[in-house]
Amino acid sequence: MSPSPRLIIETLRWDEARGVLEMIDQRVLPARFERLAYDSASAVADGIRSMVVRGAPAIGCAAAYGVALEALRCRDLCAHAFAAALDEGFAVLDASRPTAVNLRWALEHMRLCLDALADAPPGVVAGRLLQEAHAVLAADVAANRAMGAHGAALLSDGMRVLTHCNAGALATGGYGTALGVIRAAVASGKHLQVIADETRPFLQGARLTAWELQQEDIPVTLITDNMAGHLMQRGEVDAVIVGADRVAANGDFANKIGTYMVAVLAHRHGLPFYVAAPLSTIDRRLADGAGIPIEERAAAEVRGFAGQQWAPEGVAVRNPAFDVTPAALVTALITERGVVPAPNVDSIAALFD
Repeated sequence: MSPSPRLIIETLRWDEARGVLEMIDQRVLPARFERLAYDSASAVADGIRSMVVRGAPAIGCAAAYGVALEALRCRDLCAHAFAAALDEGFAVLDASRPTAVNLRWALEHMRLCLDALADAPPGVVAGRLLQEAHAVLAADVAANRAMGAHGAALLSDGMRVLTHCNAGALATGGYGTALGVIRAAVASGKHLQVIADETRPFLQGARLTAWELQQEDIPVTLITDNMAGHLMQRGEVDAVIVGADRVAANGDFANKIGTYMVAVLAHRHGLPFYVAAPLSTIDRRLADGAGIPIEERAAAEVRGFAGQQWAPEGVAVRNPAFDVTPAALVTALITERGVVPAPNVDSIAALFD
């Protein structure tokens, strides 16, 4: 019997026949593999907010399509009503999640495209915005593959690599940032063992990273978040690699809650700590990580999961979805333009020259 074909993970894909954006519903993985269809900016914003799609690059790509969908939905309106509808679409998308800067980057990119078409009829504008959304998605995949090529050299054959949250194809337009580096290293012939933190409370590592790596036949071991230090202390981790949702001008970065803890542990045990992020994740308008907004999500995500509750009703809860890791704890930042050792203001600014 021939082996089953590997699943191609397309987090977002355009259905030309129906004129809708399809996104993998990441809330139900790995129990079920389902795609949901979206036909407006508000629908896409709801998909972002409710975590159907997550991961900074994927959120940015989804937002670009949200703008295009709104334009397609309203292309038969008069120019004034069309412009008003798009303004509302931009606003609802911008408000969907606060921490990942790729969202704002994508909306600013689409706004520039829209402004360049100021005198064009709505139908032409809608078609052009859809082309631009396709380009944003393709550029993200290309950036991820470039990051993988640059970062693969940092991982040696036989390494045991710990990762936190999910920074794979599911978090991007495709291929992945941190997992893209791992994929590229494996594709080059290196044998790696990945250790995936479960990543409480939404379990992105347990549900998504472990599932993705299984699809690629890359060896992965799942651990709870509070086991990372124990394994490092016993010499069972060789390196750490994570993604990012926003990188400040000085190299401080926000990533899924728990990343700072892992970085401190890696520093304590002398392990390299790598961050893989495209230039669209770098926010040079923020001098340092203190200015990164941290999303606080619903208490129910901490009290239980998937309809089960294990905490007492009414107990007070904190649920910050991200934390900030200082640049001083980062061994290197991996981007599509190369690897930046010990990132700082000058080395990050040079990426944009």
